[in-house]
Amino acid sequence: MTERAGQPAAEYRIEDLAHHSGATVRTIRAYQDRGLLPRPERRGRANVYTDTHLARLRQIADLLDRGYTLASIKELLEAWDAGRGLGGVLGLVAEVDKPWTDERAGRITRAELDERFGGDPDEAAVRDAIELGVLERVPDRDDEFLVPSPQELAVAVELYAAGVPLSAISNHLRELRGQVEHIAARFLEFTTEHVFARYLGPQPPTDAEAAEAAALVRRLRPLAQQSVDAELARAMRLFATRHLHQHLSAGPVVPPVDEPQSVAVPAETMRAVSALVGAENVSAFVAAAAQREVQARTLDSLTASHNK
Repeated sequence: MTERAGQPAAEYRIEDLAHHSGATVRTIRAYQDRGLLPRPERRGRANVYTDTHLARLRQIADLLDRGYTLASIKELLEAWDAGRGLGGVLGLVAEVDKPWTDERAGRITRAELDERFGGDPDEAAVRDAIELGVLERVPDRDDEFLVPSPQELAVAVELYAAGVPLSAISNHLRELRGQVEHIAARFLEFTTEHVFARYLGPQPPTDAEAAEAAALVRRLRPLAQQSVDAELARAMRLFATRHLHQHLSAGPVVPPVDEPQSVAVPAETMRAVSALVGAENVSAFVAAAAQREVQARTLDSLTASHNK
């Protein structure tokens, strides 16, 4: 033991530190390699850890539980080590990391999923849904899925019920997601340039600056959704109206006169013609009969017109 501020400071071997912190020896060494944990004091052939290391490991575990990545944790801890309080920075990170929707994730069994999509299992569609994040596997449960966005799944169900193939729904979502991600990136670039640039210097923000930035995030959070909703409504109104007018003004589509057309003929009639002229002459007979009927009606029309 060593004396520090009148109190004996605890010292640990790496195995003891792992036991007290709940981390594994391998994890502790990985944190050291990534710069998340200070190097131990070297005494002869032994590495000595202290309560400072134990507190840092517990701090990292707490931040991981709150959903932070190791990269973001490293930035926060570096700010702490530079003498800046973590309170304001953590508040800013927590504000940014908050869900951007009030929607809550749900769960669905495989049987329920199959039932909602017509009752026929479709393994390819399930793989697509997992790849796109519409469904997530539940550990140790092959018959159940997590649904991050029940609304998104409900849209797919309605489109399928309207006759849209599942493969087309997946492809549409891929295309839509790329476009929406572009919109989100542009909104972040815009707000960063005009709002948050003053908080993004080479040094981490002070507690006051971080708290001010967090308040701005709260104010700006709904603006992206509101902007997209308003512009989508405007665009849908414009294009839906234009699309409807185009179809109403086009009238029925009539094929050109000289374009070959397929005409359904009753099977009984086709059998009678085949028996009469032979199977190899059916097409020619039907065409000649139709042509003769047209000529006869033309002659009848001319005769009727002459006799009036």
